[in-house]
Amino acid sequence: MNKPVQQHQESSPVIPQEAFDWYDQYAHGIIDRRTFMAKLGSLAALGFSMTMLSSALLPNYALAEQVSFNDPDIIATYENFPSEKGHGEGRGYLVTPSRLTTKAPLVLVVHENRGLNPYIKDVARRAAKAGFIAFAPDALHPLGGYPGNDDEGRSMQRSLDRAKIEQDFIAAAQFLKAHSAGNGKLGAVGFCFGGYIVNMLVAAVPNVVVAGVPFYGTPAAKELRSNITAPLLIQLAELDQRVNATWPEYEEDLKGNNVDYTMHMYAGANHGFHNDSTGRYDRDAAELAWQRTLGFFNEHLA
Repeated sequence: MNKPVQQHQESSPVIPQEAFDWYDQYAHGIIDRRTFMAKLGSLAALGFSMTMLSSALLPNYALAEQVSFNDPDIIATYENFPSEKGHGEGRGYLVTPSRLTTKAPLVLVVHENRGLNPYIKDVARRAAKAGFIAFAPDALHPLGGYPGNDDEGRSMQRSLDRAKIEQDFIAAAQFLKAHSAGNGKLGAVGFCFGGYIVNMLVAAVPNVVVAGVPFYGTPAAKELRSNITAPLLIQLAELDQRVNATWPEYEEDLKGNNVDYTMHMYAGANHGFHNDSTGRYDRDAAELAWQRTLGFFNEHLA
């Protein structure tokens, strides 16, 4: 068994790396919940209770709020947008700086594989607090929106047509790019499934998204990659074997197409390290990655 991993959150227990790997498999549908819980149970002999493990691995969204929804520096609303090639209509969380004096840069914020949960809404507020007009669509809008828990959200998202979800995000990008208070320069940041969507957007609609920051996301379909013209800031976690296995081929294509990209590999970090609602959160890596993200967008969207 691998050496236990110490998380950067002081309140997080020290748990074996295998538990994080099992959670990643569970969260991405590789194993079901029963198998995941049985694997966690196998750690009982090492002194880990199920309460300790589940509280460390499963999200606690009370921990995820860094910017309050009623922060005076932002204005948050929900907006619908047309999506003719997708599910007909989309809906998302729009957050704007409250005191705009000039046209502002625009950032699409893309959630994981479970809908628009509180963590992603907070990321949108963080972006607006930093001066960007941020929009976080909810892929689950056709089914009534994020249901309030991740297990149900994952099941709901898997039930939707993947191609239509992608078209909904393309429509969301087009909607945000046309925002009357925006400067017309749109970037996209996404996490996990959202990282894939960012990679897809810069390949599928290169005239719409002009800068991309995929956090631990798999690449777009190979036949689309030659379309990429936007600069990319790629954020990967050292312990994320599943996503990292796709990187060498993706990097080869980026180099072959002369794409301006930078990749950062965060030592000792797990898939999901930016998500501050779970034990996978790595504070040092997350804060550094976010500062790099804001700097990248300021450079390319100003």
